[in-house]
Amino acid sequence: MSAYVGLDMVMLEIRPGSVSDREWIYRLRHEVYAHELGQHPPNQAERLSDALDDGNVYIVAAHGDRPVGFVSITPAWAGRYSIDKYLSRAGHPVLGREDLFEIRILTVDPRWRGSAAAPLLMYAALRWVAAHGGRVVAALGRTEILGMYLAAGLTGTGTRVRAGAVTFEVLSGQVSELAERARRHHGPLLRALEPRVRWSMEMPFLPGPPACQHGGASIGVLGRRFDSLPARDDVVPADVLDAWYPPAPAVVELLGGDQGWLARTSPPAYPEGLVEEIAERRDLPPDAVATGAGSSDLIFRAFRGWLDTSSRVLLPDPVYGEYAHVVEQVIGCRADRFPLRRADRWRPDLDRLRDTLREHYDLVVIVNPNNPTGVHTDAGELRRVIADAPGGTRFWIDEAYVEYADSGHSPSPPSSPSPSLERYAAASSNTVVCKSLSKMYALSGLRAAYLAGPAELAAESRRWAPPWGLSLPAQIAAVHALRDPDYYAGRWARTRILRSGLAERLAGLGDDLRVHESAANFVLLTLPRSGPTAAGLVAACRRDGVFLRDLSPLSPAFEGRTVRITVRDPDANDRVATTVATALDRLRTTP
Repeated sequence: MSAYVGLDMVMLEIRPGSVSDREWIYRLRHEVYAHELGQHPPNQAERLSDALDDGNVYIVAAHGDRPVGFVSITPAWAGRYSIDKYLSRAGHPVLGREDLFEIRILTVDPRWRGSAAAPLLMYAALRWVAAHGGRVVAALGRTEILGMYLAAGLTGTGTRVRAGAVTFEVLSGQVSELAERARRHHGPLLRALEPRVRWSMEMPFLPGPPACQHGGASIGVLGRRFDSLPARDDVVPADVLDAWYPPAPAVVELLGGDQGWLARTSPPAYPEGLVEEIAERRDLPPDAVATGAGSSDLIFRAFRGWLDTSSRVLLPDPVYGEYAHVVEQVIGCRADRFPLRRADRWRPDLDRLRDTLREHYDLVVIVNPNNPTGVHTDAGELRRVIADAPGGTRFWIDEAYVEYADSGHSPSPPSSPSPSLERYAAASSNTVVCKSLSKMYALSGLRAAYLAGPAELAAESRRWAPPWGLSLPAQIAAVHALRDPDYYAGRWARTRILRSGLAERLAGLGDDLRVHESAANFVLLTLPRSGPTAAGLVAACRRDGVFLRDLSPLSPAFEGRTVRITVRDPDANDRVATTVATALDRLRTTP
C-alpha cells in the first residue's frame, strides 16, 4: 500500500455504493474496459454492466461529489462468479468453496491513478468481506498491475485467462491471513491515514486486535475502567446470551452476605467440592469431571493438548466463533466447515454429516443447541452419529444452553429429564461434553463451567488447570445453584414463554421480516435483501440504548442481514420490539 499512498493526499471518502452511483460506475467501466483496455467492444449506450450486477456489492471512492473509483464484490450467497466465465470450478478447488467471495473490477478514474484510491478500495473490499463472514477471496488481477494485488497479500495461482485484449491472473487468499498482513505490514500507515480518509463503511476502518470477536458490546457502557456502572440501567443488553433472571435465592443470599470476606479470602486451590457436587447432581463419576472458569477456559485448555498444526477439525457453520479462533488462529490447524443452511431452517443433515465424517477428522465440534442458529438436535440422533464415526475421531459437544431445549420446543415441567449427553460422554472413549454454568445458572459474571468425559481426558484437563483458577464466589455460587434445580427449571420454562412472545412481536413488524425462534434464549431476525443491513439495524438500535448482535462476521450464511436478539424480561423485551420497529421505519425511509 505504501507504494501508492502519500500522506499529503487529498481527503477521499470510502463508502458503500448506492443505486444512484450505478450510472457513473457503468460509464466508467465502459470508458476503461471498452475504450482504454479493449476487454469489451464499445457500445452505443457508453455503459458497461453484466448479469452479476444485481447481486454485487459496490464500494466507491469519492472526492467531495466527484467520483474517483470503485470496486465490486460478489458475495458467497450470489452463487456464481465472473470467474465462472473463464474457468471450471471443478479444476480449481478454491472456487468450489461455499464461503468464497470474489473481488472484481477494481477501477479508478485515469486522473486519480497513482493516488491512494486503488489500495484504499482494495482494503475496503477486504474489510467488507471479513465483516460478512468471508474466509476466502478470489480475484482476476490484470497482469500489468499484478504487483498491487500481491502487495495486498493475494497469491497468484499461475492460472491466466484472456478477455479481449486483457490478460488476467487468478489470485486467491485467506481472509484471516490478509487481515494479519494488513495489520503487520501496513498498520502504522493505516493509522496515519485514518484521519485523512472519510470512512463511511459500516465496519471500522481499523480492525480490532487479533482475537475472537464476541457479543457483549453493551458492557462498554460501563466504561473501559468501569467508571460508569450506573449506566447499566440505561441499556438493554440483548447482544450477549446472559440470563435475564437472577441466580437462585440461596446464591444471592450467600454472595450478598459478607462481601468483604468473599473478596479477600482465597478459594480452595482445586475445586474438589464443586466437582463432587456436579458428580452427585449429574450422576457422573467424579473422575469424569473437570471444572473451569467458563467454557472458554475449558476449550483453550483441552484443544491445546489435543491438536497441533497437522490436525484436522470439523466445525459447523455457523457456530460459536471461539472454536474457529482457537483452532485456526491459536493452534493454527485446518478447520473444515459443515454447512448449516437457512433453507433447512439451520437443521443439520445428519446423513450428510455421517458422509463428511468419513474424511477422518481428529476433532468434531457440535454445539447443541447450536449458537448462533439456536437449533437443538435430539441426543439419541447424535449418539448414533458418534457411534458411526471412524475410529480415532474425537467429539466435543458444547451444551451451554441445553437446559432451555426440550423435544417439543414447548415449556416442559421441572421434572423433565435434561436432553444432555454428559452421562454418555463419561462412559465413552471419544466424547466430551462441555457444560457452562454461566449462562443457564445466571453466573456469567463469576465464570464457572465443567466438562464430562472419559476419565483420562478429564484428568488431562485437570492437570492443565492452575491452582485457584476458580474464584471463591464462583465456587460457592455454582455449588448452591446446582442445589436448586426447581428454581432454575421454572426460569427456563418462563424463558421459553418470553421467547415465543418476543418472536411474535418481532414477526409482526413486517411481512418481509423472517423470525427464527431458537431452542435457547434468543431469536434470530432476518431482514430482506433489499432493505437495511444487519449492521445498520444494530447501529440504529444502539443509539437508543438497545444492543443486538450482528451475526454477519460469523458466517456468510447470514448474508449480512441477520441479527440475534437475546430474551430479556418482559419490559426489556417490549423495549427491544419497540426500538427495532422505530429503527426499521427510520432506515427504510432513509435514502
